Amino acid sequence: MVRSCIQSLLKLVNSFIGMLGIAMIIYGLWMIRAWQQQMDGSDYPTPWFIYATLGLGATLCMIACSGHIAAETANGCCLYCYLVFIFLLLMVEGAVTTDVFLNRNWEEDFPKDPSGNFHEFRDFIKENFDICKWVGLSILGAQGLSIFLALILKALGPWPYHEMIFDVDNQVVTW
Repeated sequence: MVRSCIQSLLKLVNSFIGMLGIAMIIYGLWMIRAWQQQMDGSDYPTPWFIYATLGLGATLCMIACSGHIAAETANGCCLYCYLVFIFLLLMVEGAVTTDVFLNRNWEEDFPKDPSGNFHEFRDFIKENFDICKWVGLSILGAQGLSIFLALILKALGPWPYHEMIFDVDNQVVTW
């Protein structure tokens, strides 16, 4: 019963992470469409910020999918792979956050964005900092909760099974 509850909670948290990934992919596709309309006929390549948004969205969807598989199977190998994915994602998020907070000239670390989407995104975050702060903390909380639930599920171990042995008369004997 406990294992089933933990599995369901981990699937729920992964659904939240997956929806975030889908939202980022949709936002990235919208930015590509806006970029193509703005730069109609020009030979500029698509800016890095759009690719980064699409890549992060696809990565979050992949992590959520692996989390669903790990939660359903409660397999140790799947859970460890999922934990590594989430841990690496948290480390990248931590590195970017640390760079933004500790480096006053953090915008110089990123390449120039000719589309202006990066600056629009930055301005939106500055104007709506309270909402963005809570969204960011809820995402961080979901990732932390997924690590916690995956560790608990790993500690509970796989589903117990009964080895079935057939005797001579094809009667099933369970141990």
